[in-house]
Amino acid sequence: MAHLPAPGPTSVRTTGDYYQWLVAWEACLTLLRENAARSHNPVRAIGVELDGAGNLDDVVLLRDIPPNTHKQVKYAVDSATPVNEEYLTKPSVTGGPSILRKIAKTWKVLTSDGGSADLRLVTNRAADPKDGLVAHRDARTGLLMPKAAVGGARSDRAKARTRWAKEAGLTEAELIDLLSVLRFDLPLDMVWYQENLRLLMAVTGLRHDQRALEEGAGWVAKMVRDGRRELTLAVIEAGVAELNLKAGPARAVLSIATLKPDPLAPDADHAIDWVDRFDGDSDYTKRRPLSPNTWAQLQADIETAPGRLPAGTTAVSVTGSIRLAPAFLVGTTFRMVTGTDLAAVQRGRAGSQLWSTNDPFETAMAPRAIEHEIGKGGEIAVAIAVAMNPTEDVLEYLREQNLPVGKLIVLTPPSGTANDGSIPDSTAANALAVGIRDHLRRSTRKVRRMHLFLACPMGLAVLLGNRWNRLCQTVVYEDIKIDDGYEAAFTVEA
Repeated sequence: MAHLPAPGPTSVRTTGDYYQWLVAWEACLTLLRENAARSHNPVRAIGVELDGAGNLDDVVLLRDIPPNTHKQVKYAVDSATPVNEEYLTKPSVTGGPSILRKIAKTWKVLTSDGGSADLRLVTNRAADPKDGLVAHRDARTGLLMPKAAVGGARSDRAKARTRWAKEAGLTEAELIDLLSVLRFDLPLDMVWYQENLRLLMAVTGLRHDQRALEEGAGWVAKMVRDGRRELTLAVIEAGVAELNLKAGPARAVLSIATLKPDPLAPDADHAIDWVDRFDGDSDYTKRRPLSPNTWAQLQADIETAPGRLPAGTTAVSVTGSIRLAPAFLVGTTFRMVTGTDLAAVQRGRAGSQLWSTNDPFETAMAPRAIEHEIGKGGEIAVAIAVAMNPTEDVLEYLREQNLPVGKLIVLTPPSGTANDGSIPDSTAANALAVGIRDHLRRSTRKVRRMHLFLACPMGLAVLLGNRWNRLCQTVVYEDIKIDDGYEAAFTVEA
């Protein structure tokens, strides 16, 4: 395979501009979604290379109640310049002030009247893992605090703080104040960043293919070329209409993360972060809460989420990395009887899709059912076998735990095949969710308790939970892969 030639100066400049337009388009999406969701203190306008914004003028999110968000965008063509002390404190190529000094100067101006500031350095550069301060950046917030302030006068971190403060023209106390509001949004790699912007477009109710993303970024560039530096809600809505981007309702965003941080969490209306509260070193091994945290605590956090969203919310998107039992619980929390249009970001072979409970289908998809006699009592066990078939594992668990179960019902797609591609889209997922529910209403009419085991796409678990009504009490299990194989996670009254 032939290698791409090294990028020339024009290519680097053009790509850097496109990266900035992506950052500005993300800000436009935030404005659209916050205003549609009636968020508290929504963004009212987007500044692009805004006059009077100091050195952090590339993209500014303007709100009625401060702080405004000031973003400085720095694109790199390769990984030769990580974000570290040298990068932040060295003079510019023309001998001008360093990045840190420019940021500090703008911060002092923005806070001179006692106000607050929200500052962001946005770049595709990575943090230098050997840097005394940057290496300890908090991935959840993007801040170097609180660890940047740790260490006595003789520590390496204290010496680094002294050097940074001197270069910034600040006292060390002022530097700590600056680092408390300066977020390092990195590394926002171009490919990764575009993928997450497409997700943000989806939850904003817009077309979210690559072409739509490029049209949005191109529209921002045109506005700047035309001399428009402040983009209001009316201007952005006119741009969306001109580009024919509208595809559905803008949604409030509920971010739930148990496996790895959710990149959309900063844009969420409410975020539940349990990444550090789940047991395991990676998203492949994080399968249950780390003691003393419990499933009951997670259930309480999820079930109180509706009250944390903007008042009057009727359309919600759930994002993040969660396993199937929590995904099902999200669906039951926003059950169809509440009138909420609930959607889940479903990743698959065709990329990311938005699976919505309001997506239409012609007829319910009746599942294929296979029953296994257990003979231990009057309760029922159900295995949803869509992504894979867990029958043997579930049977083994039921017998070892001696649960009072009379039989196991295994439900698969009509073809009987369980694999990653058996449910191609939201229409099929909704049709199958209704088919499964209707089958279980008939099969469990006289049953007082059901034991539910899920092996399906995360989006289907959400849609199924959303329709889980007129059924018996349900104990939902999580596949933990160790010890007994499964663990009872949540109990749902249906």
